[in-house]
Amino acid sequence: MQLFDVYSLYPIEPVRGSGSYVYTADGTEYLDLYGGHAVISIGHAHPAYVKAISDQVSRLGFYSNSVENSLQQQLADKLGKASGYDDYSLFLCNSGAEANENAIKLASFHTGRRRILAFGKAFHGRTSGAVAATDNPKIQSPFNATDNVEFVPLGDIDAVEQALATGEFAAVIIEGIQGVAGIHEPSAEFMKQLRDATRRHGVVMIADEIQSGYGRTGRFFAHQHAGIRPDIITCAKGIANGFPMGAVIISPEFKATKGMLGTTFGGNHLACAAAIAVLDVMESEKLVDNAATVGECLISQLKTIPQIKEVRGRGLMIGVEIEGDAAELRRRLLFDHHIFTGGAGAHTVRLLPALGLGMAEAEHFINEFKKLL
Repeated sequence: MQLFDVYSLYPIEPVRGSGSYVYTADGTEYLDLYGGHAVISIGHAHPAYVKAISDQVSRLGFYSNSVENSLQQQLADKLGKASGYDDYSLFLCNSGAEANENAIKLASFHTGRRRILAFGKAFHGRTSGAVAATDNPKIQSPFNATDNVEFVPLGDIDAVEQALATGEFAAVIIEGIQGVAGIHEPSAEFMKQLRDATRRHGVVMIADEIQSGYGRTGRFFAHQHAGIRPDIITCAKGIANGFPMGAVIISPEFKATKGMLGTTFGGNHLACAAAIAVLDVMESEKLVDNAATVGECLISQLKTIPQIKEVRGRGLMIGVEIEGDAAELRRRLLFDHHIFTGGAGAHTVRLLPALGLGMAEAEHFINEFKKLL
């Protein structure tokens, strides 16, 4: 049997990792500034993380959600404290797309409405409802096409107000920072206006923090830079440092009904052990503060490089726009300089390293990037 041909693959296979580095079988070292799509939050093979998963699987790897699992409540308590949302509820699932699917479903149950407002260039996942709210027709099949989703330009509050005034919308879904689109951040003023508009029109505000959350921007969630509190927040990526997991954080205004949501694997024992270890390491090593400090340094130094057209982002979620071909630049960074980066469109290099990235590693990247440019 062959693998279905989904991705264009670099001919490099990391077989082990440590902190912000990965290694091939022959021992070649690569600085990882992409973290597998922002997934590696506390670094590769962190000892505390490895121990937590190893200890848990030696006791019990899995049982279904038909029995009590105290690890789920332990995770909820830690996440509530770390994020500032300890009065909200937590639903655990398996991925970011699944988190967004359940958030949209909850909003529709809560309001009795069926339409969703999303933003131009948004990316919310590849499953049916999530991809319908993603502004990319290339990854939508005919089955996914629906008139239940409307797109408006990011930052256009007049377009938002006009749409919500129809009374048809259950929710507005917005990324804390648009990642796949090239690191585009909605302004704090727009986020406040959006929060006000959703309240006035009785519409649920869903903050998709799948890529921008979990400390990446120097706050626990990117929307917290604007000082707002959405009704629903979705998480995944860095939540369990590589173990598949997603989460929906839900306002106390939402009342749960047994059977409304469900999952086989979501919140399983291994996933919870991984996610608890992530929060413990983030707290003990002050990784949110580190992301803010190192990210600020990276952004400020990148802005001094004349060949760079624009630098966007916050913390360790950075988009570097160049005049030329970003894909070729990324290939040369990888093969000639042994640095992993990500892409976001034809001209943007995306940086999403582990939150513990050090100043020395950041400086190394800047020096190598300058040489290449």
